[in-house]
Parts: sequence; structure tokens; C-alpha cells
Amino acid sequence: MSITIEDPSKAKGGRRDSDTAGGTASVLRALQLLDVFTGDQPTLGVSDIGRRAGIPTSTVHRLLSHLVQGEFVAKDGSSYRLADRLFELGNQVGHSRPQGLRDLAAPYLGELFGATRLTTHLAVLDGPQVVIVDKVVGLSTYPARTDIGGRYPAFCTSLGKAMLAFAPDAEIRSTIAAGMPRRTRHTLTSPAALLQELAQVRTTRLAYDREEATLGQTCVAAPILRDGRAAGAISLSGAAQSFDVAAHGAALVRITAQLARKLGN
Repeated sequence: MSITIEDPSKAKGGRRDSDTAGGTASVLRALQLLDVFTGDQPTLGVSDIGRRAGIPTSTVHRLLSHLVQGEFVAKDGSSYRLADRLFELGNQVGHSRPQGLRDLAAPYLGELFGATRLTTHLAVLDGPQVVIVDKVVGLSTYPARTDIGGRYPAFCTSLGKAMLAFAPDAEIRSTIAAGMPRRTRHTLTSPAALLQELAQVRTTRLAYDREEATLGQTCVAAPILRDGRAAGAISLSGAAQSFDVAAHGAALVRITAQLARKLGN
């Protein structure tokens, strides 16, 4: 007796194709669930997760069970939070930046903080946003409301302006097209005003945020230039009423230039 084995790809209804499509959709939806935790609430219930992700609650339950099993999400009672496994994976991202930018920059951030006692940030540009890669803060420093891994608008932050100034024109246009909503009464919402500031940054190597992103906070940043592009940027942040941004510009330019040379090695 002979046995005929049917090619799954030719099965009735194209089961292989439909299974593949369904699996891809499930993976994408699971990633959507992880993305909802990037807000200011680290722990969320199923309904909140479904509402933020735009996915039915029944599907959320199923996907969360897989994410918990894979140790990407942890369950606390009836709520969920990102698990330590994602923390481990997230910390590896720094090594994929240009020649391990975070590790190379760490001593320079420490030196800046030691000299200024101001909150020090390292960031990279990702589309119309900056991503905080590292941060140094002390007990007596002004409490900058930023998180490592957090995303913030590029158009109104000193870090973003420092990097946008050396980005291709298409990337600058794309950032402007993404919107320039007013965050405080000091936010520049005019594309012409932003372009004028970026032109100044190209000359001075310094970018400023004078309470544009957060009321009460002033920042100054300098780009880490490599082959004419900004591989990242470093900023100093302090209280608007007591932080003299001009006093620290020279130190920032010196430090970022040293780091840029290190990256080039």
C-alpha cells in the first residue's frame, strides 16, 4: 500500500499561507501590546492594554499568556508589567549603536556631571524623536523628568536640535511634517524659527531648550559629530532660574569633540 503525503502548501484553502499570515499578525499584535507600556503607567490591566493597543480583550488575554510564558511580560495580580527579560534585552541595544556609543560616552558623561553637577543626558535621534540612551543625575540636581529609553520630541529639545542640525534635509522636513505641537508657552511652533535655530547650531555646535519642552527646565546640548552627521548628542539640564546655559557650552563642545575622536578610532 502506498501512502501519498500531501504538500501542505497545496492544502485546501492554502492552509500554510493562512497559518503564516495568522502567525505574523499575532507577532505584530504581541509587539503592539509591549508598546503600550512605553507610557507613564508601568502596570496596566487587560482592558487598558486592549484599549491602548486597539485590540479586543479576548485577543489581549491570549497574547499576554504567551508573553508571560516567554518572560517578556510579568503578571501582578490582575495587572501586567514588562518583565526583567526585556530589561536585559533592552540594555543590549546600546551595544548596537555606533561602536558602542553608550559605553564609550559613559566616562565623558561622568566627567561633565562632576564638573557641572547638572543632569547629563546622552541621546540618539530616531525619526522625529530623541531616545535617551544614558543619564547621570545626583541627589541635589534639578529633577529632569526624563527616563533612559524614553522618547521625546526632537524639535523642541536641545538634544533633538543638536542632532537635527546635521541631519539630511529630508529628515528635517520629515520631523517638521510630523508636527510641532506647543508643549509650553515657550515652545517654538514655527518651522521657519526652527530652521533658523538649526542654522545657528551648525555654526556654534550648541543647541538650546529654554523651557520649550518642560516649564522650569533649561537645557544646552552639543552633537557628537562623525563624518558630518550626529551619531548622538550630550546635554546638560538645570532649573531655568539658576542655570546659565552659556557658562557650560565650551565644556560640552570640548567633551563631544573628544568623544567624536574616540568614535573615529
